[in-house]
Parts: sequence; C-alpha cells; structure tokens
Amino acid sequence: MRLALPRWAGALAVKAALFITVMCCALAALLGVLVHVSVTNQTVGQARDLALQRLEDATSAYEAGDTLGPFAGVDPPGLPTSLRDLAVAGDRGTMVASRDGDPTMWAAGPADGDRALAVRVDYRQQARTIAALDRSILWSSALAIGATLLVGAFAVTRVTRRLHATARVARRISAGDLDARVDDPRTKDPSRPQDEVAAVAAALDSMAASLQGKLLSEQRFTADVAHELRTPLTGLHAAAELLPPGRPTELVRDRVGALRTLTEDLLEISRLDTGRERVELDTEPLGALAERVVRASGTDTEVVVVRDVSVETDRRRLERVLGNLVANAHRHGRGPVSLTVDGPVVIVRDHGDGFPEYLVEHGPQRFRTDGGSKGHGLGLTIALGQAEVLGARLSFANAAGGGAVATLALRSFAV
Repeated sequence: MRLALPRWAGALAVKAALFITVMCCALAALLGVLVHVSVTNQTVGQARDLALQRLEDATSAYEAGDTLGPFAGVDPPGLPTSLRDLAVAGDRGTMVASRDGDPTMWAAGPADGDRALAVRVDYRQQARTIAALDRSILWSSALAIGATLLVGAFAVTRVTRRLHATARVARRISAGDLDARVDDPRTKDPSRPQDEVAAVAAALDSMAASLQGKLLSEQRFTADVAHELRTPLTGLHAAAELLPPGRPTELVRDRVGALRTLTEDLLEISRLDTGRERVELDTEPLGALAERVVRASGTDTEVVVVRDVSVETDRRRLERVLGNLVANAHRHGRGPVSLTVDGPVVIVRDHGDGFPEYLVEHGPQRFRTDGGSKGHGLGLTIALGQAEVLGARLSFANAAGGGAVATLALRSFAV
C-alpha cells in the first residue's frame, strides 16, 4: 500500500529541502561516527598502553617485594569484578569504569593466590576530550546542515520560480493569450548553460509561436474566403430576386440568405479574432433594449424585467449578443423562451434539451456537433466574442428542471 503524503509535501521546493536535509543529516552522522570512533580508539589506546605499562612496573615491584605506588594495589577497592575475575584466571586486561564518580582506566593481572594486582589511571581528561569532540561534531554538523539547506533552498527556489513562470505562461496561452512567452534568458544566450527548465521554456515558446502562426493563417483564410464570397453572393442574391414567384424561387432565396448570413458571421468572427474591436459606449436602459431585441427577432419570447437599470455599453454589440442568444434558444431549444432582466444581469432560458456538456464546460466551439446533433453554429461563438469586447461575462448552464440557460453579466451599470 502506497503511503499517502500530506498536501504540503507536493511542492518541489519542499521535497528538495527535505531530501537535502536528510542527506546532510545522514552524511553528518556518518562522518561524526567515524571521527568519534577513530578519536575514541586512539584516546583509549593511549590510556590502555599507559595502564599496562604501570601494571608492568607494579608487577615487577610486587615480585621484588618493593612498596607499590599510590595508584597500584592488590584487590584495590573499586576494581571491576569482571576485570578481577580475568586477572585471577591468569590473564591481564584493561577496563574503563567509574570510581567515586570519576572515569578511571583499570589494568589488572594475576598476583599470588586468588588475588589480582591492579593499577588505575585517571581517565577524566580523556573523557572530557571525547565529550568536547562530540559537542564539536554536533555543532559543526548542525551548522553545515543549516548552511547547506539555505544554499540548496536558494538554488531550488530559483529553479521552481522559473518553473512557476513557465506554468503561468502556459496557462495564459491556454486562456487564449498567444502573445505570451517565457523568454528565458538562457534560451537567448548560447554561452550560458542550457538546463532542463530552459529546454522546457524554449519548447513552450516554440509551440506558442507555431500555434499563433497557424491560428493567424486560419483567421486570414477565413476572412479572405468570407470577403471573396461577398461579391458573388451579392450577384446571386440579385439574380434570385429576379426569379419568378414559386416554391423553387423561395428555396433558392432562403439558401442564398442563409449563405449570406454565414458569410457575414464569418467576417464578424474574423474581426473579433483580431482583438482590435473598439466599443462605442452609450447609456442604454437595459429593459427597453431587451424588449427591442425581442421585437426585432420576431419570436415568441417572454420579456421579464425584475429590476431595470441603465447600462453604459455599446448598444449595437449588446443587441447582437442578446439577439444571438434568443435566436439560438428558439433554433436549438423549445418553448417557452424567456428573457429576464435583473439589474445588470440578463438571462435567456428555453425548455429544450439543454446545452451539450462540452459547451457548458468549455464554451461554444465553431461548427462543433455532439452526438449526431446539428450543433450550435456560429451564433454563440459571436455572442461570446462580442461579450468579451463589452467586458461582460457570458456563461452557459443547464437548468435543473430542463432547458438551456445563458447568463450575461455586464461589468458596470448605473441605476
């Protein structure tokens, strides 16, 4: 079973800091243990050699019947039992033990009978040396870990900052800003080292430039096609007006009209895609404007004014947005269709099958169809583009009781 990490552990900087800390602690512990063992062995070895040398001298004096020194004796008090048993068995040995609270190095060997001859060496200085060494190792390790962690965090933060900048640019591109670029200095200076973050930034900039070029080519192609179609369509429309009355003539005129509308929609989308549209602001009563749009649509749409306001907006563009929403509700939904004005918010609702899921989640997409349906054409795309020019927010949802709901929220208004 995989161990679930806390949410704060997801950040790259935190993970890197933890990794650096663990590695520094492990390295410091390893080096500390090696130094401690080496110095301790050396210190203990020197004290043991001194104790054994004194034991040798004490043994010679004891065998000669001379007086033993102040630090030697037979079965002296404080002699460790295990060391005495070793000496009584006929062997020599050394041991560090506490005597009257002080560390002492003992050396013992066999004497006559079941007794042991032992000497002691003051081990306090050596113990203080080892303790001071351990403190020095701890302090130096803590200092080294802190310094390494700061340097590592600084280095990792620089990398993560560049990654965050790249992610922000990617989000801007995803939102439609194809002019956004990372512009990492490392990608422009060949003499500087090219790391992986720079490679990602260069790839993102290259992708954005390629995508922008293709989109501009598509926009130019759409605008050129729509523009070139206007002249023959004008002639075709004039010729259709000269046809004698009858059902075939009505069909021809209807199709020519639909083709002219499609051409005008393509031209309008091309202008919106350029991002150079400018609004002509004026103060308009929103309720009266909504009623005017419904009358012009010639549809059976109920207008409900909950709270009327005067908005500062571009009247032509706002009428275009509301007109497209009403037309879409009748063309792709079912009645009854209502247009509700509630302050700066306008809601258009029908009682059909509702918007497709892709449209609710991602917004309208040109000519897209879903599940064999006839799609939503260009009307909603134009409505969304004109709303963005107005600085308004147009959202799409499905009502709980069935039907599609389009909500237009204007940014500023005056009572």
